[in-house]
Amino acid sequence: MDLTSIIVQAIGGAAGGTAGGKLISGGNMGQVGNLIAGAVGGVGGGSLLGGLLGAAGGDAGGGMDIGAIAGQLVGGGIGGLVVQTIVGMIKNKMMG
Repeated sequence: MDLTSIIVQAIGGAAGGTAGGKLISGGNMGQVGNLIAGAVGGVGGGSLLGGLLGAAGGDAGGGMDIGAIAGQLVGGGIGGLVVQTIVGMIKNKMMG
């Protein structure tokens, strides 16, 4: 995994985390919390999805192609949404 992949996955995760905070009322942690949880989840989720799908995590001929970038954005977004929602719900349950 190269730096470009990590950045793309973190951006997708941050977008997914922000969306998760807006969509699921019990999981909102505030703007910064949603971004951080989403970005962390995006890197992990994008790597996991890329490994499962194969093509989404790879690069084409030494350079990134649009399909790989799109796959990493989607994988990062889904991972960010899931992690932000889970962490937000746990945090809100613990806070009361």
